[in-house]
Amino acid sequence: MKTCHSFLALFVFATLTTAGMAAAQAPGQSKPAAPATATIPAKNDYSKDDAWICRPERQDACAVDLTTTIISVDGKVTSEKWAANPNAPVDCFYVYPTISTQETPNSDMSLGPEEKGVVRGQFARFASQCRPYAPLYRQVTLSALRALLAGTVSPELNERQRALAYNDVADAWHYYLEHENRGHGVVLLGHSQGANVLMRLIREEIDGKPVQSRLISAILLGTNVPVPKGKDAGGVFQHIPLCRSASQTGCVITYVSFRATAPPPDNSRFGRVKDETMMAGCTNPAALGGGSGELHAYLPSGEAANIVRGVSMNQPPWVTPPVAINTTFVSVPGMLSAECLSNEHGSYLAITVHDNPAGARAHDIAGDLVVNGNVLADWGLHLIDVHLAMGNLVDIVGQQSKSYLAVTAKN
Repeated sequence: MKTCHSFLALFVFATLTTAGMAAAQAPGQSKPAAPATATIPAKNDYSKDDAWICRPERQDACAVDLTTTIISVDGKVTSEKWAANPNAPVDCFYVYPTISTQETPNSDMSLGPEEKGVVRGQFARFASQCRPYAPLYRQVTLSALRALLAGTVSPELNERQRALAYNDVADAWHYYLEHENRGHGVVLLGHSQGANVLMRLIREEIDGKPVQSRLISAILLGTNVPVPKGKDAGGVFQHIPLCRSASQTGCVITYVSFRATAPPPDNSRFGRVKDETMMAGCTNPAALGGGSGELHAYLPSGEAANIVRGVSMNQPPWVTPPVAINTTFVSVPGMLSAECLSNEHGSYLAITVHDNPAGARAHDIAGDLVVNGNVLADWGLHLIDVHLAMGNLVDIVGQQSKSYLAVTAKN
């Protein structure tokens, strides 16, 4: 099924920044601008409350109504309530994806509806399992990414832009460890640019270091995490393996999602890594041990669908005949399943839609990236990577937290 999204959706090129990709110069195009004299931006003060989108025990972007409409295959509609756990024994630290529409190369530290919306869709629900921390950071903006693609910015300047984003998150992490962590176990979560920033943070600040003992898991979605073929560790991380069960801790959950009927095409940047001895890691939140499993999706609806990563989602009516859906999220039990596949197309999470032609429920979901009426098959379901398995991921964090706490209680 095709969905309609604005050209703004090309924000997803944020994923390329981890590899330091520089856009090729087209014939007749002006050369990339020479880098200006470098000035070192002032550090953010993460002791300030307004440097955080979410912090525990605060009414902020994570303290939102996440009531969900459950739609069964026969079209029956029910409501599911949600509540945060004010006594959660572990922490979650989240870095959001490219969402800023500011015209500067890096965003400033103002909190806008885009940041609030993506936190609501990708992170707030985890507050049922952990204390939520989400720092603002001066991320590489959509404007900067368009300039990179157009070849009007030098690789050196782009590197400085990415360094600013990373240094902000690293500073927030250091502040969190020193002033907020209090020895708690922590789950790291990120998507796209956020996952890339966290991948570097883990590699430089956590992997093989004493603080690794506090890592419950790292959920790095919508990016390629290199691992040696046939192994779970030894790629980008030397001491942190892929997760293969919900009771395993100190491990990584990662995937890029594509429809099972539309695997990554040859031009896809997802599901592949450059090193031929490596592959992109894939862990299925619906079946960490392998095989296929049912996804517990929380798909955006209504207002939430209009700010999924700054684009408009064109979802057909969820029920026929249509009924009013007044919640920001919809769940569709039994409709979606997933399986990690590794084949000539790459390594990816294959999403199957189980349609009942005679059912009253919608026969497909929105989520493809469409520009000028054309599906960009190389992006797969990147827009809804997190939404597809949100319920599974929240459950896994709960189970991993129990395992972590059980082990630490013995030590």
